[in-house]
Order: sequence, then structure tokens, then C-alpha cells
Amino acid sequence: MSPEMIGLMGIGALMLMILTHVPIGIAMGVSGVLTFGLLRNFSAAFSIVGTEASTVFASLELAIIPLFLIMGSFAASGGMGKDIYRLAFAFLGHYRGGLAMATIGGCAGFGAVCGSSIATVSTMTQVSYGEMVKRGYAASLSTGSIAAGGTLGILVPPSVIIVLYAVLAEQFILTLFTAALIPALLAVIGYMISIWIFVVLNPNAGPRGERSNWCERAAAVRESWATLLLAITVAGGIYTGIFTVTESAAIGAIMAVAIAVMRGKITWKVFWHNLHSTAATSAMLYVILIGASVFSYALTLSRLPANIVNYVGALDVAPLVIIAVLMLIYIILGALFDTVSAMVLTMPFVFPLILNMGYDPIWWGIVMVMVIEIGMVTPPIGINALIIKSMLPGSKLSDIYKGILPFLVSDLIRLTLVILFPALIMWLPTIMDLPR
Repeated sequence: MSPEMIGLMGIGALMLMILTHVPIGIAMGVSGVLTFGLLRNFSAAFSIVGTEASTVFASLELAIIPLFLIMGSFAASGGMGKDIYRLAFAFLGHYRGGLAMATIGGCAGFGAVCGSSIATVSTMTQVSYGEMVKRGYAASLSTGSIAAGGTLGILVPPSVIIVLYAVLAEQFILTLFTAALIPALLAVIGYMISIWIFVVLNPNAGPRGERSNWCERAAAVRESWATLLLAITVAGGIYTGIFTVTESAAIGAIMAVAIAVMRGKITWKVFWHNLHSTAATSAMLYVILIGASVFSYALTLSRLPANIVNYVGALDVAPLVIIAVLMLIYIILGALFDTVSAMVLTMPFVFPLILNMGYDPIWWGIVMVMVIEIGMVTPPIGINALIIKSMLPGSKLSDIYKGILPFLVSDLIRLTLVILFPALIMWLPTIMDLPR
């Protein structure tokens, strides 16, 4: 049997295990061991598992992940999502659709101290949905803005998914964080414009609120001082070079815990729950990375990725056509899988193809995060929509999807822009002369 055929059998076994709900990290690891064992021998296959596991656990860059997860957990428990939302509302609430705009601003701000889309959606659903309903906002606009804004959690640095990509693609984390800044800003602006168009067409969907005077705005800033200090310390430390990314993550985690304790928001039960949640999520991510490493190693040995690169390279089509096909695939994967699974499943095939076509791995990393983010709100699934539905039993999925559509259009426009104009991603890392 040819190595390529064994590789295809390994992929088939992986898909079968995923369909039978085997955890994806375990499925990739088992498929990798079986493929490697058939290609070489099973003694070497099990040896690779130990080698890859020790490499993953010894990675200092991966230590960033549990630190950012701790920071996000205690930021949510400490009420920092409310701080950011209240601050955004003080400046935007008097506009038509202002509460929805404040929700987008709150999602972006909370994403800067959280790094997770799911945590951002969960927190902002609790914080903003009730306020919007109380002020007569349409359910579609309320839920749509939360679902779309939640995707900013994985795009606004620091982002767990960007850290994972950096490790898998062997790229500099700081360079990727910097590259994500302009696309994140474009996302916020695009969402604000979408809300403005929505309320122009449906004036009753987002009535104006009361205008806050400057004293009230100053009070909102004062009340949010701890959250602003945390965000400024973490982001400022990273981009000024005062701290490394790992040091910023550690300092951010300590500050988030300290702020939550000072505010009296932390009981022993909450404290241990946050640690347990962080440990469980970190363990899941480590298992996925170990499984992905073993699977990728086995596939490389089967020569499948190299053959795919050669086949696609021989096609008489423009590279942009291939990118467009990949975008469609990632949107579907983003709707069906979580972001980590969608990324690690495709890395062995797609990453060599992107490099072979001459694209920059930094540019591709941000584009991939953006397109997976779009999948998270794409009907008829969209994990963010399902999270909102589970948290708001009285809501209708049809209303959530209806509200998402304007933001989805904005996402597709933004994705098209960064593909056609790569400088939107690469300009900041270039002028800052960051390592590539």
C-alpha cells in the first residue's frame, strides 16, 4: 500500500472518530499513531507521542495560554465586562442604536482582557442584553450585536487562538498581535456602521437613550479605572517592549485576580471554579496540540501535504481563486467546529500550500482567524448564536440569525479588503520592524 493511501486512511479514521464524538485531540492523536505505525512501526509511533508531548509541555510560549485564561476568568468574575460596557454606554448611549454600539465597544474592550470569543459572548449577554430589552431594542439587533461583537474576543489581542497559531506556525506572537490591530479596528468600525444602517432602516429597533453629561462620563471613567489599568498595562507592556508577551500575561493574571479580590467579587467557591475552568480548558488545548503534532508528523511522512501542494501548484488558476475556495471551507469549518479544532485540523495541508503560493504566514494567520471568526456567526449553526440561545431560553434563533446578517455582510467586506490589500495587516509589523 502506498504511503499516500495510508495517509488517506488515517484521515478517514480521524473523520470517523470525530463523527462518533471522540474528542478531537484524542482523535488526531490516535489517527496519527495508526498512520505512523503503518508507515514505519508502532514502537516508533508511540515514541513520537512521548516526544511531541514533552515538546508541547516544555514550550514557554504555550505557558501564555493558561495565564491569559486566568486573566479572562477573573476579569469576568470581577465585573470588568460591566465596567467596559458602562464606559462605552456613557459615550455612545445617546445615539440611535447606541446601546448596540456600546455592546460592540464593550466586546472589543473585554476581548483585550479576555482573549476568548465564548467568554466575551457569555459575559456581554449577561451585561448588555437586559439593558437593551429594557430600553425597547429589537431582539434581533440586541442578540445580533452580541453574537457579532463576541467574535472580537479572538481577534483583539491578546488572543488565545493567535497564540496557538503562532506556536503551530512557528511565528512571533508579538508580530501577530500587532498585525491583528488594524483588522480589529476595521471590525469595530464596520460593526458600528452596520448598526447605524440597521437603525436608519428600522428606527424603532434601537431608540435613542439619554445623553450622558461630561460629569457622568468622567464618573464612568473613574469607575472603570481598574479595568482600564489592566488593559493598558497588558497591552502597553507588550507593544512598548517593557514586558515580553509571557511576562505581560503573568502580570495581567495577577492584576485580574487582585482587582476581583479588592472588589469583593471572589469567594473561595468562585476562586476554585475559575482555577478549575482554566485548568480544564488548558488541558483540552494541550491535548489538541499534542494530537495535532502527532497527526501532522504522520501526514508529513505519508507525503500527502507535499502532493497536495504540488497538485494545487500545477493548477492553471490564480492564487486568489485558491484563497477564495479556502475562505469558503473555513467559514463552513468555523460554523461546525470550535476555532482551535478548525485551525489545527487544516494546518498540515493548508499552511504549506499558503507558503508555496508566496503568501506571508503572518498575513495568513490573521486572515484565517478572521474567516474562522465569521464561521462562528454563520447560519444555520454559528457557535456564538447557540451560546446566546442557551443563555436566553426565551429568545428565538431566527431573531438571532436575522440580527447577525448585517454584521455578516460587514465581515465579508472586511475579509475581502484584507485579502485584496495585505498591507492592512502587514503595515504595522513592517513599520515597527518586528521579526517575521
